[in-house]
Amino acid sequence: MKIKTKLTFGVGSLFLMILLLALISSWYITDLKKDTNNILKANYNTLQYAKNMLLALENVATDSVALDTFEENLNRQRQNVTERGEAEATELIFQHFSAFKSHPEDAAMTSGIRKDITELMRLNMEAIERKSDIADATAQKAIVVVSISGTLCFIIAFILLVNLPANIADPIAELTSSIKAIANQNYKKRVNFEGHNEYGELAKSFNTMAKKLEEYSESRLEKILKAKMRIEALIDTMHDPVIGVDEHRKVLFANAEALKITGLKKEDFVGKQIQDVAVVNDLVRDIIKDMIHPLSSNSTSHTPMKIFADNKESYFEKEVLEIKIIPTGENKAQHIGQVILLKNITPFKELDLAKTNFMGTVSHEFKTPIASLQMGIQLLENEQIGSLNDEQKDLISGMKEDTKRLLKITGELLNITQVESGSIQISVLPSAIRPMIDYAVNANKVAAEQKQIRFEIQQDEDASMVMADSEKTAWVLTNLLSNAIRYSYEHSTIHITVEKGDNIVRFSVKDNGQGIPTQYLGKIFERYFRIPGTKKQGTGLGLSISKEFIEAQGGEISVVSEYGTGSTFSFFLHMIKENR
Repeated sequence: MKIKTKLTFGVGSLFLMILLLALISSWYITDLKKDTNNILKANYNTLQYAKNMLLALENVATDSVALDTFEENLNRQRQNVTERGEAEATELIFQHFSAFKSHPEDAAMTSGIRKDITELMRLNMEAIERKSDIADATAQKAIVVVSISGTLCFIIAFILLVNLPANIADPIAELTSSIKAIANQNYKKRVNFEGHNEYGELAKSFNTMAKKLEEYSESRLEKILKAKMRIEALIDTMHDPVIGVDEHRKVLFANAEALKITGLKKEDFVGKQIQDVAVVNDLVRDIIKDMIHPLSSNSTSHTPMKIFADNKESYFEKEVLEIKIIPTGENKAQHIGQVILLKNITPFKELDLAKTNFMGTVSHEFKTPIASLQMGIQLLENEQIGSLNDEQKDLISGMKEDTKRLLKITGELLNITQVESGSIQISVLPSAIRPMIDYAVNANKVAAEQKQIRFEIQQDEDASMVMADSEKTAWVLTNLLSNAIRYSYEHSTIHITVEKGDNIVRFSVKDNGQGIPTQYLGKIFERYFRIPGTKKQGTGLGLSISKEFIEAQGGEISVVSEYGTGSTFSFFLHMIKENR
């Protein structure tokens, strides 16, 4: 039977039973109403008239109106005859009353009338009892019929309540569960609904769909396996170590290079929790420490890892790729794992080391001829040797400036080679701030006077000492002031500010020059970088060296600039900790 037919039949039957119950109840209530109305209309009125006549008969001797009252109630009774024998009794009362009106003092007539009225009342009392029995029988019959009808309605409603929701909801629940199984790629799932209703047709359609999906899945399985093997072969042939983990940090794959540098066997690594492997393998622990404790990672987390591989120290750069997918039918991305890629940068490190050594060697070699040139220029400037004409003096002045510039470049190259080789020596000690500022100002005093630039120094009174390498910090201040003078306009002011912060001292150098375009702010501290289009001379190493010097002391350097209004370079160092 169709579900629609079941619903129509069940609900329709219940509706018809309720309607039948209502009709039966109405019919019996109407019948009971008729019975009670007959008692009230006929018998009760007769009893009331008889009572009034008896009262009036008692007061005939004293009340002249009593006869009229008696006669009025008698006439009403003559019009309200409803029972067998009631007409004869009423007529008899009328005859006796007519005779009584002629002889009102006759006591025998009065007694006869009372007997007639009593007979009339008896007839109506018996009628009331008879009609009451009829009403009781009708009520009992109504109770039986209504109870049977109500019971049938209850049984039908209970059957519908028990069977109908289950017949509708259970197949839907089973179908929902089966759809979820199909969505989870369980294509062997089937549904079995008995009968030839809509659910049976739905089950046939669903099973047909599942069967076709199963056939399609099996036909695609071989291609999927080949693709999987192809990807695994590709990962295994990569020259860089690659490790893949799922969302629960279970190792899914590790190529030959990863197994080689970790010294692990595939069966001891793949399929294990990577944190469990890290407990017994130091290299794996170093690789995943940023993954397990991401909040503890600092700015050095991108520092190349030094690993002993290929019988030598090798350098690897770690990159962790988050793998996320958007499941079909959803909008939110779901995290399904990570891929750890270790890029072998050893050849680049070796080239960088060779470049650093070359720069250091050349810089040292340059110092000797530059010193000889400076000595020669000083001898030429000595008037005891001989006087020079104006053209020769101009040439000597130009040579002097060029040798100073060569010496500065050589010094910067030596500093950068020390930074790159890690041989830079930092001695952080309690140092006075004012001497470092004075040194930087005096070193740039001549250049500032040439452009008529003045320095304005603002220093907090309680910011007099700092934990720093005074020589390196003074070099940084000198470089920042030199850049500020180079890029400032004539007759401008350079502001040098020293402020005390929360356990730090912040140094700032602000100029009123052209400023730095926004797109170059992120590259300003890179080595050899110069703002495109600038005509100012420089090596592009000063700010890079300054950054290395400040960070080596535990500080940080930064720049704030708005193109057209100038720049502010600032760095902070830690204050001296007080002993308590």
